[in-house]
Amino acid sequence: MAKDFKIMKVGECLVAGGPPGTAAEPEVIIGELSGSFGTAFATLIGNQIKGHTKVLAIMNTDVMVRPATLMVSKVTVNDERYTNILMGTVQGAIANGVLDAVREGFIPKEKANELGIIVSVWLNPSVAQDEDLDHKTLFEIHRKATKNSIMKAVKNEPSIDWLLDNQEKLVHKYYKMGIEKKI
Repeated sequence: MAKDFKIMKVGECLVAGGPPGTAAEPEVIIGELSGSFGTAFATLIGNQIKGHTKVLAIMNTDVMVRPATLMVSKVTVNDERYTNILMGTVQGAIANGVLDAVREGFIPKEKANELGIIVSVWLNPSVAQDEDLDHKTLFEIHRKATKNSIMKAVKNEPSIDWLLDNQEKLVHKYYKMGIEKKI
C-alpha cells in the first residue's frame, strides 16, 4: 500500500442501503500539506463562497480531526436544518471515518500532522424535510463511505487494469435510466 503522499491520492466510494436520502458518495483527495496540495487546501479554506462553505471536519466543537480534513459541499447549502445535519451528523461522521482510516493503517499515524484530506461531500437535500431522519444510520453510512474512499485512494482502486477489463460491463446508472426513458 502506498505510503508516499507526495503524489496526491484520489478516491471515491458510494455507500447506500439506508433510508431514503442517507446514501453517501464522498470524493477525497489526500496529499502533503507542505506542497501543492497544501496550497490548494489553504486556498479552499480561505476562499469561502456563500452556499458552499468549506469547513474542517471536527469530532465535536473545538476538536479537529487529524489529518486535517476539509469538507466541501457538492450541494448549495441554504436551509438551516440541512446545514445543521451537514455540519453536525455528517461532519462528525467524516471525522470518524478519517480516524478509522488511520486506525486501519490506510493513513500512517506518523503522517497525521503532515497530510491533509479534502472531502467533497454529497448529502441529499431531502434529509432536511425528513422529520424522522435516522441520524445514527446517516452517521454510519457517511463514516463508512469516508473510510472506504480513503482506502480506495491509497490503494489506487479501481486499478487501470480492472477498469480496462470491465469497461464494457460498466454502465452508468443514470445513462441506463435515460436509455430506458426513466429520466
